[in-house]
Amino acid sequence: MEVVAVRRGAVRSVVMAGLLVLLGGLGSGVGNARAGAGPEADVAYHGRVALDGSRLRLLLVPENEGPSALANATVRLRLSADLANRQELAEGCARAGLREVVCETGELPLHGRGRHIGLVLRLMEPAAEVVVRVDTWWNGGATDRNHANNEHVVLALDTGDTYAF
Repeated sequence: MEVVAVRRGAVRSVVMAGLLVLLGGLGSGVGNARAGAGPEADVAYHGRVALDGSRLRLLLVPENEGPSALANATVRLRLSADLANRQELAEGCARAGLREVVCETGELPLHGRGRHIGLVLRLMEPAAEVVVRVDTWWNGGATDRNHANNEHVVLALDTGDTYAF
């Protein structure tokens, strides 16, 4: 039998991830509601990513081009490298796996922005490059017909340079 020490932050992350699952379901495609099944909203993400050794800095701004406002959505960030065991995540964010973090966007008003999400993620070990995939994990059951602005793949090289998307 293996004994694992659990820290308060890890418990909070597990609880938050569980709440997100209850609210939004699991897996990719959850945010892809059938046409006519709910409101329609065009969620978009813009941001910057920079890699410096084992530290990945990310700033993300969610937006909504409408035609309906959304009470909340969840953005998923998937990395090509393992995250360190301990993370200091922004409020509203939770770890969803070895290489995944999910964050709530807050209210997305029509033709408006959600809350700015700033993260400094520690990697398990330094990496020469990291691929960051950004997409919508849950969007309140809204239909989003334009995935070109909410699904991004960004390659960040270990230069400290900032890559915009």
